[in-house]
Amino acid sequence: MAKKSMINRELKRAKLVERLHAKRISLKDIIKSETATFEEKQAAVVALQKMPRDSSASRKHARCSITGRPHGVYSKFGLGRNKLREITMRGDIPGLRKASW
Repeated sequence: MAKKSMINRELKRAKLVERLHAKRISLKDIIKSETATFEEKQAAVVALQKMPRDSSASRKHARCSITGRPHGVYSKFGLGRNKLREITMRGDIPGLRKASW
């Protein structure tokens, strides 16, 4: 089980990304725009740099939804490899079973 503080940090990041997503997109559009003046682009770059780092979507980290484990997370299921194996062995995920050949 991951520390509660780490799990809460990820939740805080997710909320921040969601809240400031539209503003980040608009600033990036201004920076990429061919019609914007140099001063407008510079102002947009400065505004983007002043935004919190955690508002960037690339700062989010995939975590297991049960244990909060940050490594070995299957995005299709949202579970860590350990819990995915346990749940698969119980037969709780339809169509998924342990490979044997």
